Amino acid sequence: MSADTPVLCVEGLNKTYEDGFEALKNINLEIEEGEIFALLGPNGAGKTTLINIICGIVNATSGRVAVGGFDHLEDYRQTRSLIGLVPQELTTETFESVLDTVAFSRGLFGKPRDPEHLEKVLKSLSLWDKKDNVIMTLSGGMKRRVLIAKALSHEPRVLFLDEPTAGVDVELRQDMWQVVRELRESGVTVILTTHYIEEAEQMADRIGVINHGEIILVQEKERLMRELGQKQLILSLDEPLADIPRRLDDFDLEVSLDSTELIYCYDSQAKSTGITALLNELREAGIHFSDVRTSQSSLEDIFVDLVKRIR
Repeated sequence: MSADTPVLCVEGLNKTYEDGFEALKNINLEIEEGEIFALLGPNGAGKTTLINIICGIVNATSGRVAVGGFDHLEDYRQTRSLIGLVPQELTTETFESVLDTVAFSRGLFGKPRDPEHLEKVLKSLSLWDKKDNVIMTLSGGMKRRVLIAKALSHEPRVLFLDEPTAGVDVELRQDMWQVVRELRESGVTVILTTHYIEEAEQMADRIGVINHGEIILVQEKERLMRELGQKQLILSLDEPLADIPRRLDDFDLEVSLDSTELIYCYDSQAKSTGITALLNELREAGIHFSDVRTSQSSLEDIFVDLVKRIR
């Protein structure tokens, strides 16, 4: 695979079930080596179906997937060995020790024994001191770390995390984010699905949005937030304002529910934000304010707006 070849390439992927339901529709996607890619979408959008096809768990109706330059059908063993999958469901209610179950996962891919690699993986996930613990005795957060260790046991180049912090408390979630960053720094390409939009906002290099089985947007996170994120100028009024004067109709204004704030929405990338003109008009209208602050749309705001548009 050349340096310019994406580590994962999906072309024209479709999945239609026997009852006629179209789970995926003409999915085209390229993932670059060493990036963190977040795939966002509401429940039933097709996220898990897409991951399962790439990982060889579900068969596509049509289309092609290449991992590391290998075709997912013609070179099944090669593509599967390049992928690690951390499923959403916790499937670790076993009497095995942590070390044994991770070693077993490595053996499933025909990899030779490598105690040093397994020790490195377990230490990176803060599991080494629990290597002899029976898995079913671990907390939910530790079990999820074991799932990641199992997925990394055979040294994959691409790691899929399907809702990696579902059911994990806030403190442990922060720890998991750090683990993902360290995985990327070690050269692993990370693709995650998440319901926690702040996860994508904190970690992802690029964002993909899927809805009704279609990819509706793929964009660098910073550019997405810059282009689609809306800024607001919030003015704290000296006196409550029941109605906006007609002379201000040319501005995108709204009054807060308690009538104590005036909110102006504007495009921060436009040549003119209109703020100066607005302030002049407010002065002419006799509307006075004691404080000014700004806010910007979060990635969650952008995501919700995108999904609403195509419903």
